[in-house]
Amino acid sequence: MKTAAAFVLAAANLVAGHATFQSFVIGGKDQGQHFAIQTPANGNNPITDVTSTAMVCNGGKAVTDRVEVASGSSLTFQWHHNDPATVSGDNDEPIAASHKGPVMVYIAPAASNGEGAVWTKIYEDGYTGGKWAVDKFIANKGAITIDLPNLAAGDYIIRPEIIALHEGNRPNGAQFYNGCGNIKVTGSGTATLPSTGVDMTKAYKATDPGVLCNIYSGLTSYEIPGPKVWDGASSGTAPAPTTPSKTAAPVSSSAPSQTATPTVIASPSATPIKEAEPATPTESQAAPAPSSGSGSTLPETFTIEQFISWLKTTTSTRNARRAHPRAFQL
Repeated sequence: MKTAAAFVLAAANLVAGHATFQSFVIGGKDQGQHFAIQTPANGNNPITDVTSTAMVCNGGKAVTDRVEVASGSSLTFQWHHNDPATVSGDNDEPIAASHKGPVMVYIAPAASNGEGAVWTKIYEDGYTGGKWAVDKFIANKGAITIDLPNLAAGDYIIRPEIIALHEGNRPNGAQFYNGCGNIKVTGSGTATLPSTGVDMTKAYKATDPGVLCNIYSGLTSYEIPGPKVWDGASSGTAPAPTTPSKTAAPVSSSAPSQTATPTVIASPSATPIKEAEPATPTESQAAPAPSSGSGSTLPETFTIEQFISWLKTTTSTRNARRAHPRAFQL
């Protein structure tokens, strides 16, 4: 009985509960009703024949206006129940609550006029967590927001779509609502659409599980009809920079400080370092003993200047050339 009552309610909303795509919203600003939009030829009536040419752009007349939107940025499609919209007092604004189903968005090159296998799916939302995409659509007051792929700059036709499944339990009962609009993508995006897409008159079959679907039968999952979302649409971020970001090099703990005091050279340790030759140094070849005085001997701790002075003094003797090297301590 509950299922039958649900179908009766759905039938009552058959005429009253429709919707149409009416404007673009970019950066929070509505671009104007019907601006750059192909207004449907049959009002807000649904399409039930999935092979109809109305599946392309709902019979809308081509327009030359375009809205500019940056590659990779957000784009919103604003829908309303009536045209012109009468939001106040309209219980079916933006669509009747019974019209549950998925939401999808397709895009095609503008030069194609949407004809043939030129459409690429860039967004879809179906049934998750017990909530339909249309439920979110109603909560968002008829707004569908997506992130564009990082498309190369150019002109495109974009097509949002809703499938209402309140009568989807029978063949040709599912109701399709779509509309087309013209966008000019700007920016430095590089992604190009696949060379072959889908023909919207062949994208669905009347027997597809996502089309012939009884939503009142204890549904726990839902298979969105049509092609998969294009993998080039998986990211809404701007293209990565061509030059990697630079990071500061780590500071070595052994690097000298810029404020360090002059280097001090220490005298040799108690055990002198032996020279390569001769193997056993003689007593006369030993380095002068450390001393606290000045002149021909070095103090225990001395500076570079003292060491140079000592060298000059000792070069006059024969043993100066054979003096033991001293340890330099930084």
